[in-house]
Amino acid sequence: MSFDLMSYQPRGDKKNSDFFAEYLPKIYERRTSSGLADLVGPMKAIVMQVERDALFDTLVELYVMTPYRHTASYLGQTHKFAILHSQPQFPALIVMAPLSDAFEDFISRVNRMYPLARGTPQTRYVGEIYGASDLDTLTRTLEDQSIRFEYSGETENPFYSAQGFRFTTPSDFTCNRVGYSSQDFNDTDSLGLGERVLLSDEEQARLDQAAGFGQDSKIAPLMLGIDHLATRILAGEREDAILEFLTMVPYYFWGAYNIFDMNSSTNVNRNPTVDDDKKSPAKVFTANNTPSFVNSFAKLPMPTEDFVRNFGRRLHHMAVEIQDGDHNAGEKNVDFVVNTLKDKGVPFLAHVVGECKDDPNLKQIFSKHSKNTLLITEYIERCHKYDGFFTKDNVAALTAAAGQDEQYQHGQVFD
Repeated sequence: MSFDLMSYQPRGDKKNSDFFAEYLPKIYERRTSSGLADLVGPMKAIVMQVERDALFDTLVELYVMTPYRHTASYLGQTHKFAILHSQPQFPALIVMAPLSDAFEDFISRVNRMYPLARGTPQTRYVGEIYGASDLDTLTRTLEDQSIRFEYSGETENPFYSAQGFRFTTPSDFTCNRVGYSSQDFNDTDSLGLGERVLLSDEEQARLDQAAGFGQDSKIAPLMLGIDHLATRILAGEREDAILEFLTMVPYYFWGAYNIFDMNSSTNVNRNPTVDDDKKSPAKVFTANNTPSFVNSFAKLPMPTEDFVRNFGRRLHHMAVEIQDGDHNAGEKNVDFVVNTLKDKGVPFLAHVVGECKDDPNLKQIFSKHSKNTLLITEYIERCHKYDGFFTKDNVAALTAAAGQDEQYQHGQVFD
């Protein structure tokens, strides 16, 4: 049965404006009438950039903390690329690093604007790449809707204008890009990223050791794939960010919940064409309910807007789904995974939140942010086939915990 966008009633208690209510169905209808709904498919790759000397350490970290494993590396004109996969039907992960610390582009320029980002000027989540059947038609269609694309000579990183790819310019609301490609991301040599380079024996040994930890500890088979990707933005740009994203990809607005005590809302967008979110992970946007200067009257905690003011609009965390089930008496799989990682030295924020006894529910936790990617890794177990996306209590607890880890005040950083 096909998903009926027009009759779907978004979940949640976050009130949207009349503007949002007017334009959401218009965007859905235009995606269909313009042919964009047929041109764009599920998410095919996730792209991030790290510092020049952090690329390999990032791979080791991903081996320990996620189901991704290295497939191939390439040397391009300005960047080195590492491609990782989890399962063939799930998005690939592309990690790139500039060949020179002096490389300048949008990422380094925008990072220097924010106190907790300027120390790692090359480090930023870039965006996602979605499958596309006809790049020229897709580009013309979206440019007619005022979406801008990168072209050769207009961007310092040639990856964004490479043959077989189309990338939008960074969003004014999220600083993320949306990419499109008709390439097969399981055939990495076909991507044209540059000359294939091999890992050294020492590097391969370190990755094998990290993979061995996952297998020997028995946590690797429990890490299924990426469940969602969450971006933090400013209060006044929440609706614009959602509508812009939905203009470019065949997702739908699943719903939004107000987290009053944290002065924020969590807004979820999902792909209705897949039978498993891990095949095209949900996109979540979190924003203050009121901007910081208005919140100064109520003086509520506001970790979401604090994060944006300290790091800039950017991806905050990516969530790994843990297989639903009991590991030991009284211990769910997510508890086992987290406790094993803690023993390995991986730092976490607070504790696992949520209860999973006999009723469907969620258990989840945030790691501390990575020094390599600046991203938090969330672990989430959807217990007893829980079919919702999140619970308000869990989100409130996770948001509060993250806020304690990302503070900046008058020149002092607390970490």
